[in-house]
Amino acid sequence: MRKPPEPVQVVKQRREAALAGLVGRVPYIQYLGVTFDRRGDELTGVLPFAEKLIGNPLLPAIHGGVTSAFLEITSVITLGWTNLWDDLENGAHEDATTFPRMPKTIDFTVDYLRSGLPRDAYARARITRAGRRYASVHVEAWQDNRSKLFAQATGHFLMPQPRSDTT
Repeated sequence: MRKPPEPVQVVKQRREAALAGLVGRVPYIQYLGVTFDRRGDELTGVLPFAEKLIGNPLLPAIHGGVTSAFLEITSVITLGWTNLWDDLENGAHEDATTFPRMPKTIDFTVDYLRSGLPRDAYARARITRAGRRYASVHVEAWQDNRSKLFAQATGHFLMPQPRSDTT
């Protein structure tokens, strides 16, 4: 006999707790103020504007390092979220201590297409190749208009191997 489906609030709470646990593992994400808007299995990174993010006050423009970090953070969290998704749907990973390790960056190439203006920025990553050991990601960032990107990047990541129960 099939198990009845869980109430939607229970599923949402489990997903929100898992995302908060995943994001909470990286202090730099909190420093920048990056959050994630979740719609089902899709994540959008949100970088709220703050004065500390400005690199050139004469333009003013968001610092290139902040832009790069935002794109890389969105990529890594998207990879982690994708790896957790199946387990989340089965009721696992309700506790941050059970999370797998984070992917490690092999290389990350950023294309700065225009200056990031002093306003909120958004980014969405798309996994172009996902294997057991290696993944490729393309990520795009925009501000007011999704079709007018201010930066994009391509990254390659070493995927974490499952932890063995033996020590």
